[in-house]
Amino acid sequence: MRRVVFLITLFFLVGCGMPPAAAVVNLSRLDPIPVAAATEVKPLHVAVAAIISPQGTADSYGPLLDYLSQQVDRPVELVQRRTYAEVNDLVESGEVDLAFVCTSAYVAGQRDFGMKLLAAPQVKGEAVYYSLLIVPRDSLAQSMADLQGKEFAFTDPISNTGRNYPVSLVLQLGETPETFFSRTFYTYSHDDAIRAVAHGVADGAAVDSLVYEFAVARDPELGENTRVIRQSPPFGIPPVVIGPHLRPQMAAELQQILFHMADDPAGRQALTVAGFDGFVPVADAVYESVRTLETAVAP
Repeated sequence: MRRVVFLITLFFLVGCGMPPAAAVVNLSRLDPIPVAAATEVKPLHVAVAAIISPQGTADSYGPLLDYLSQQVDRPVELVQRRTYAEVNDLVESGEVDLAFVCTSAYVAGQRDFGMKLLAAPQVKGEAVYYSLLIVPRDSLAQSMADLQGKEFAFTDPISNTGRNYPVSLVLQLGETPETFFSRTFYTYSHDDAIRAVAHGVADGAAVDSLVYEFAVARDPELGENTRVIRQSPPFGIPPVVIGPHLRPQMAAELQQILFHMADDPAGRQALTVAGFDGFVPVADAVYESVRTLETAVAP
């Protein structure tokens, strides 16, 4: 029977003061990926970086992975880890076949071990996204300068929109995060960073524009309790990638399935749940601005 198995364990974000509703799933336990018995059909392992919270990932990507399972006629196992770097490790080792990663994770993976682009999601006709600097609705802040001495939520240590971009704004002010903010912490997902700001746990955060739009559409209260005070220039959208060990035939098959999802009613339905129009080809050059930003904020 075709199936999607969700390899997810419960956890609570440490030190963030998040309310119970926002802290649902624990990815700090690195459970080994099961090995199929010789008589079983080998599952397709798919990793999704924690751009959104684990529960949000399961809800959003479940139908897409079900569709993928049907198309390849194999079980698909969703593998999640707490950080972007941990997902990159799975891709490098060949423990996962396909991964949805953030832009900075792709840049690091391509540089460090030859991670390869497979496709890019398209949203509202574009394959770009932005970093949004957000504050609580009742905050008087109008720019990053107004957040000096405040508490700030980063998403992941190597996040492009959730760390590198806001750090670049701080550096432009002649400061570092350590000297500028009174306290910083990591939420390890963009929707949890939005919740941290909406619930008053943080005075500001920088988040993925696609996640922000999707989150406030699903929970209008998040939009009512937050405010965008700055938008970055466009960046290449977080891509779908493979590692250097995946067989070329399998890579080509997966790519064609993604490219033609929008032509199939079942595929379109799965895309709608994930918030995508479809998948399109993508070139490495699209991520040059991410590399430039990474270099600018490097210690």
